[in-house]
Amino acid sequence: MNPISKQNVTQLLRAWSQGDEGALNQIYDLVFDELHRLAHHYMSRENPGNVMQTTALVNEAYLRLANARDLDWKDRAHFFAVSANVMRRILIDGARARRADRRGGKDIQVALDDAPEVSTQNDPDLIALDDALKELAKVNERQSRVVELRYFGGLSVEEAAEVLGVSADTVMRDWRFAKAWLKREMVRTS
Repeated sequence: MNPISKQNVTQLLRAWSQGDEGALNQIYDLVFDELHRLAHHYMSRENPGNVMQTTALVNEAYLRLANARDLDWKDRAHFFAVSANVMRRILIDGARARRADRRGGKDIQVALDDAPEVSTQNDPDLIALDDALKELAKVNERQSRVVELRYFGGLSVEEAAEVLGVSADTVMRDWRFAKAWLKREMVRTS
């Protein structure tokens, strides 16, 4: 996105927060392609059996964001950070629902001969990552946010630094530490 668009998005976010209903549609038009890219980034990590499509994830996130008018929108980077978080929540909610369904939530009957095949059909361990991320947030909130922005949000080091108000070097240190911590935590709890 070019600098003019960044400025336009920031101005529109502020106008929307102040009650300009038309600003939300203009924001959507300006950021749809980037939201779609972000959603595609998320969906590429999903189980191939996931029925949600990339555009559906963008639309669901947009609907949830439309209800978040009272947020103090700072700028375009903040918008994408919040969007990444919303998409993450949508996918994790879906993964939890699928896990509940597999544990009898919909009373699916499976013949014993089919049981090994069914039991190996797992989503990527998005739920375990989310749980570990929550634990990391208790230890270091900023490192947790770095993971959220980089991994889930697809933001560059520079964009994450801008959102967090720290240097790019700090983001890289946090990123390296958080990845190691999460890997250890996920192995420990599995």
